[in-house]
Amino acid sequence: MDTIAQLSLLNVNASLEAESPREKPACFRGKPTDLPITNAALPNGQTIILLKAMVTSACERDCYYCPFRAGRDFRRATFTPDDLARDYMTLYYAKAVEGLFLSSGIIGGGVRIQDRIIATAELLRLKYAYKGYIHAKIMPGADRDQVRRLMELADRVSLNLEAPNPDRLEKLAPKKDFMDELIKRLMWVEQIRQYESPFKAWKGTWPSSATQFVVGAIGETDLELISTSEKMYKHARLRRVYYSRFTPQADTPLEDHPAENPWRQHRLYQSSFLLRDYGFQMEELPFDQSGNLPLHTDPKLAWAQSHLAGQPVEVNTADQAALLRVPGIGQTGAERITAARKVRAISGLQQLKAMGIDAKRAAPFVLLNGKRPEFQLGMI
Repeated sequence: MDTIAQLSLLNVNASLEAESPREKPACFRGKPTDLPITNAALPNGQTIILLKAMVTSACERDCYYCPFRAGRDFRRATFTPDDLARDYMTLYYAKAVEGLFLSSGIIGGGVRIQDRIIATAELLRLKYAYKGYIHAKIMPGADRDQVRRLMELADRVSLNLEAPNPDRLEKLAPKKDFMDELIKRLMWVEQIRQYESPFKAWKGTWPSSATQFVVGAIGETDLELISTSEKMYKHARLRRVYYSRFTPQADTPLEDHPAENPWRQHRLYQSSFLLRDYGFQMEELPFDQSGNLPLHTDPKLAWAQSHLAGQPVEVNTADQAALLRVPGIGQTGAERITAARKVRAISGLQQLKAMGIDAKRAAPFVLLNGKRPEFQLGMI
């Protein structure tokens, strides 16, 4: 079986969308594909079509939720760095993909597999002169020199914490060490960014970093997840925290555990962005007594209803920090407001709407020239 055909074995949740206008590679034209290709967000907010590739889907770890866990009976795939780099470039030249997400199971230890991830990235950058996007995984147990080398080759690096603390991780992935294998390496990334020159990095700058949590498999609370996220934003300067709702996989210890509600994942993302981008603090988020976020309420709206309904924000004088607290106003909207009011005062909701602001959501929480705006639902 050739390498591109083997890539289909890695596909769990993603496939090449039939409606994609991009030309498919010649080896797949005219027949269905099952490649692990997905849309993803870049550090700059744009989207990209990524090939999600693994050096190997064989794994010696027994994470209870994972479809690639040790002992699970399914067909595995393993690639050499040469084959993986060559066949990624085949897909790239055919315009089927725009970037690479490079990960792996662990066989023979994290150091051995990290070397193969690095070798693949080196071939792409040096042999093929590839200038596109690479998101590469740091393996649990990788050494510091490997982390540095990976950072020299990638646009983003990540290592999944999976759980918010050591006790929770023990129930989800018992062969992983939360502090030594995971947290320490995410902190190495930040230390390298802070104290070492990126002159060897392929773009002359260090990559962004990210992590991911599995949500809903082991009884962790939203408070635990968001608290750890906040700490990682602050101390490891992560660019993104991903929340992956648990979905049971056959032939795993958690196969009978129910799938997590997608709204919980959504509320975690909203809360995470409030901490990262909007100046909110942990104590301002609407956790209930059990430490979870309400599923029926946007956390920013819940805060505004408690704090701004009686003290609305004056759009024409408020600073950006105050504007960002208003539902319907994001970072771009706040910047457009502060620029527009230098020219003339903002007097109507239609002006806000023209700036790309959700004026209907903002209306109950703002003043325009000292007055609450009057609006008709059909007019906004």
